[in-house]
Amino acid sequence: MTIAVQIQNLSRHFNDLVAVDNISFDIHQGEIFGLLGPNGAGKTTTLSMLATMLTPTSGSATVNGIDIEKDPDGVRKSIGIVFQDQSLDEELTAWENMDFHGRLYRIPKGTRDQRITELLTLVELNDRRDDIVKTFSGGMRRRLEIARGLLHHPAVLFLDEPTLGLDPQTRNHLWNYIATLAKENGITIILTTHYMDEADRLCNRIAIIDHGKIIATGTPKNLKDGLGGDIVTIGSSEPAAVAEALQEPWICRVETHNDNVVVSLKNADQYISTIVTILNTRQIPITSIAIHKPTLEDVFLSFTGRTIREQEASQKENMRIHMKMGRH
Repeated sequence: MTIAVQIQNLSRHFNDLVAVDNISFDIHQGEIFGLLGPNGAGKTTTLSMLATMLTPTSGSATVNGIDIEKDPDGVRKSIGIVFQDQSLDEELTAWENMDFHGRLYRIPKGTRDQRITELLTLVELNDRRDDIVKTFSGGMRRRLEIARGLLHHPAVLFLDEPTLGLDPQTRNHLWNYIATLAKENGITIILTTHYMDEADRLCNRIAIIDHGKIIATGTPKNLKDGLGGDIVTIGSSEPAAVAEALQEPWICRVETHNDNVVVSLKNADQYISTIVTILNTRQIPITSIAIHKPTLEDVFLSFTGRTIREQEASQKENMRIHMKMGRH
């Protein structure tokens, strides 16, 4: 299988802040690969290094077989980028935005016109080709940015939080475009996201990143299966007592998280009454109990001991403290 992106011991420091910490992984050609983690985990910094916008502090990487430090121009010709912050010119039409991008890449006019029409049709914007971009909705602008990123036939497309701030219906619509792009065009797509459902639905494989480190890599299914079956979440004022009581051979894993105990086991519906009986016999209070199939949120919680939302809040606070210290 052809390797589209290869990363070896890649790190990036900003003074004493380690944004990306010695990460290594490969991405296969034609794969949709997700970097999943909270805001501030190092996802965008990783993409910025691969796109040659940031120089690594240490380590190496190749994109489409091209070294990101030895031949940055070659890398840029091989990639398309859609970053979080919009970069369209709102005073130009959709066609003019595409045409300007094509001229930057020196695509001949005949080829350029044909590609623009094809791509605007692909993202269902050809009927709005002559409309000024400031009249577009957020979803339409995102689709236009993806079309523009594909204009020069990139081998690898980077999508940084592609559906951030979009409503659920528009997000679903955009997911369909991304999946179609990879399937029908054989493009390698790397996307960053903190949406669990986005990573689960779109990605062939994901790398979970936290505090700049890769903590798990695999297919969404394998990562979820690794938890050992169904998830039972038990709320109690005595979580330690719950965890101590549930040490049965048919239970795969028991983890305490605040006032909840998360239990992994196969065929949970067959054992739920037994769990309740065990806790009642020991007079351990139960405030809530719920069963669900494992999600990537459960995987993140299992590896880090925190949910992505909690991790984001913690990292925002750490960043606030870091910035405050920097002013003194």
